Amino acid sequence: MSASPEIGAPPLPRTTQGIACVLSGMVLFVGQDVLMKDMLSHYPVWMLIFVRSIVALITLLPLVIWLGAPHRIFTPLWPWYLARAMLFASGFAMFYSAFPFMGLAEVTTLFFSAPLMTAALAALFLHEKIGLHRAAALLVGFTGVVIAMNPAGDSFGWIAILPLLCALTYAISQTIVRKIGEQDTSLTIGLYTISFSGVLIVPMGYAVSQMIVITPELSHLRMGWPVPQAEGVAMLALLGSIGTVAYTLVSRAYQIANASVIAPFDYSYLPLAAALGFLLWGEVPPYTTFAGMVLIVASGLYTAYRELRVNRAEADNPPIAQTVFTPGAPAVVLEDALDAEAVELDESEEQLN
Repeated sequence: MSASPEIGAPPLPRTTQGIACVLSGMVLFVGQDVLMKDMLSHYPVWMLIFVRSIVALITLLPLVIWLGAPHRIFTPLWPWYLARAMLFASGFAMFYSAFPFMGLAEVTTLFFSAPLMTAALAALFLHEKIGLHRAAALLVGFTGVVIAMNPAGDSFGWIAILPLLCALTYAISQTIVRKIGEQDTSLTIGLYTISFSGVLIVPMGYAVSQMIVITPELSHLRMGWPVPQAEGVAMLALLGSIGTVAYTLVSRAYQIANASVIAPFDYSYLPLAAALGFLLWGEVPPYTTFAGMVLIVASGLYTAYRELRVNRAEADNPPIAQTVFTPGAPAVVLEDALDAEAVELDESEEQLN
């Protein structure tokens, strides 16, 4: 069979695509979390997560229908997505519940044990190779997490456990994405996971509100949902839109690239979150948070450096279920792939004749 003619620029290596997706997603996640922290003074956390899910449903469902194959609405993998939605809803409810009590940099530094957990889970359950150097880097990163928590300090409390629990649910969720592979596209995965999480967050919120006493400092955990004004509706829509795009990008990154390689680039969130926390709210994290952050980031950067040194070979074949949501021309990737396949089929038929 003859090689198909080149169509446009050659595709980027899949690891490069994954890194680009996760970096873009982290920038958007910082913006989302800044909005979330500000809006928690007006709306309960359950309402914000629910609205984000509704916006995702309104955005992704028509897009999946319009684009068609390889995206699909009905998928046999829905039990995996339901599991991811449960992890997503419960984990980020805990994460955002810590916002009123901790600075943005403190919460997110603890949460960023998630990439370390992801790499460890990928090695344990997906049999992805880590190696001695990266294992040492992960150990340094976990040391940074312990320092950032400062369990021996006077300010340590149960609230600090919430970001860590969210980190664990996030790591399991991302490992599931890698396990599923490319049987579904990022848009399908995002549609199911975020939409299901909106359904699950309501009974979760009701259960929590029945188990605890809602004091003024816990008002963000109440089940009473205020009716937003026009400005509030716009902010809620923006929150949901940013979260949907960010989540889809990060899911795509873990879908197409090695999880233990992609995970360290999640750390790009940390310095931006710390800077915005200081600029917007005057938050100055304790020195233990900065020390832990340095070790966590150093761990991630060294892992990335080792990956470049070993120059690991990667398969650059086009993904089976390529995401075709590209700016300006959302169907161009799929159309190019179908055109190339048609050319190959025609050439094969000519040879047979």
